[in-house]
Amino acid sequence: MFVVTVTFRSDPARFDAFVAAMVLNAKTSLALEEGCKQFDVCLDPARPDEVFLYEVYDDEAAFGVHLASDHYATFQASIDGMVTGKDVRTFSQVHQ
Repeated sequence: MFVVTVTFRSDPARFDAFVAAMVLNAKTSLALEEGCKQFDVCLDPARPDEVFLYEVYDDEAAFGVHLASDHYATFQASIDGMVTGKDVRTFSQVHQ
C-alpha cells in the first residue's frame, strides 16, 4: 500500500472551480486506474481555501501511473493559476 496526502491552497476567487476539477480528477482516477484504491477530496470549514486529498494506491508504481495519465495532465492544465500552495507527503505501510 502507498498513501499520498496532499494539501492544496487555492485562490479563494477560484476555489469552487478548483474543487470541481479536483473531484472530477478523483472520480476519473478511481474509474480508470486499476492501482488507485481510494481518492478522497476533503474540505475543512475552518480553512476555506484548503483542499486535503487522501489517496491510496497499490504501490508507488501505481501512483506513477496516476501521475503519467492523460486525465492527470488535463487536470493539471485546468487548475493552472488556481493553486497558491501545495504540500505533498507519501507513506508506505509498515508491515507487521
